[in-house]
Amino acid sequence: MTFPQVIAHIQKSLNYTVFDSKWIPCSAKFICLGNYPRGTGVIQIYELQHGEAQLIKEVEKPKPLKCGTFGATSLQQRHLATGDFDGNLNIWNLESPEVPVYTAKAHKEIVNSIDGVGGLGIGDGAPEIVTGSRDGTVKVWDPRQKDLPVANMEPVEGETKRDCWTVAFGHAFNDEDRCVCAGYDNGDIKLFDLRNMSLRWETNIKNGVCCVEFDRKDIDMNKLVATSLEGKFHVFDMRTQHPVKGFASVSEKAHKSTIWQVRHLPQNRDIFMTAGGAGNLHLWKYEYPAKRSKQDSDGMDVGVAGSVSLLQNATLSSQPISSLDWSPDKQGLCVCSGFDQSVRVLIVTKLNLV
Repeated sequence: MTFPQVIAHIQKSLNYTVFDSKWIPCSAKFICLGNYPRGTGVIQIYELQHGEAQLIKEVEKPKPLKCGTFGATSLQQRHLATGDFDGNLNIWNLESPEVPVYTAKAHKEIVNSIDGVGGLGIGDGAPEIVTGSRDGTVKVWDPRQKDLPVANMEPVEGETKRDCWTVAFGHAFNDEDRCVCAGYDNGDIKLFDLRNMSLRWETNIKNGVCCVEFDRKDIDMNKLVATSLEGKFHVFDMRTQHPVKGFASVSEKAHKSTIWQVRHLPQNRDIFMTAGGAGNLHLWKYEYPAKRSKQDSDGMDVGVAGSVSLLQNATLSSQPISSLDWSPDKQGLCVCSGFDQSVRVLIVTKLNLV
C-alpha cells in the first residue's frame, strides 16, 4: 500500500458522446464537451458537491465539439477555447456561454486538438492558442487578433497532407521563446520554433501519434512524451539536441491498445498518467540518468535518456478513455471521460511519497 492508489470517486453517465473534459481552474468544477446523437454539440459544467457531480449548466451548440483548453485565458476570466467538427475555433465565457466572445474559421476540417499558453500564469509572453486539424495544418492564434492566425504550419505545395492528431505548447520560459509540437497520423512528430518560425526537429515513431505533451510549458524544454496507436509511448529528453541524432528517448510498451492521452502531474513534472484504449490508466514515474548528456566521438553533446517505472494501473471501463485532466489546484484529483459515455472523477493517493 506504499504505492499510489487510483480511486474512482464519482462516475456520471451521460446521454451524449463525450470527447473532452477539463477542470475549470481555481474551482471544484469541470466541463465536458461532446456531441449529441442528433449531430449537435454540447458544453456541460459540473460542480463537485458532497461527493456528487451536480450538473449546473448545459448549452447546446450547432456543431459537435471535439476539444477544449483554458491555457490562454486569465485566472480572472477563465474563458474556454474549443475546436469543433466544422473547423471553428471559439472562445466562450462560461458565465454566459450562449454566444462566443471570439470566433474564427480556423480549419477546413475537424479540429482534432487544441492547446493554450500564456494564460493562468503559466508561460511568459502573449496568450496564444494552437489548433491541429485533419486538413494537415497547425495554426497558432492570438485571441486579441481576429480572423487571421499569427502562425500557420502547413505542408508545402505537392506534399501529401497528413492528419494532425495532437498539438502542444512548450518552451515558453521567456517573452520571446515558444515551441509547438505536433503529432501526425503517420507517426511524424514535428517541433516548430515560433521564435524563428522554423522547423526545429522532426522524427517518426512508426505509429500514429495520438498525444504529445511537454512536462511543463513554462520552462526551458525538459521532457516530451508522445503516445501512439500500438500501445507504445516515447519520452524524449529535450535538453540536449544532437545535430544528427536529435533528442535521446526511451520507449515503453504500456498498453495492449492505443494510448489516447498522456498528462503530467501539475505538482510533479516527473509523474505522468497514460490513458488507454482498453479503458485503463497507467501511472508512471520518469527517473533521470546520472548524467543527462555525454560527448560522442566527434566531441558533440548527445542526450542520455532516463528510464520509466510503472507506479500503478487501474481499469475503469471496457471502452477507450479519450480525455484526462489533472486538477491544477488539488494534487491527485483528476477527471477523465471515455467512449462508454461516462465521466469520472478520480483520486490518486500518495503522490507526495513517490
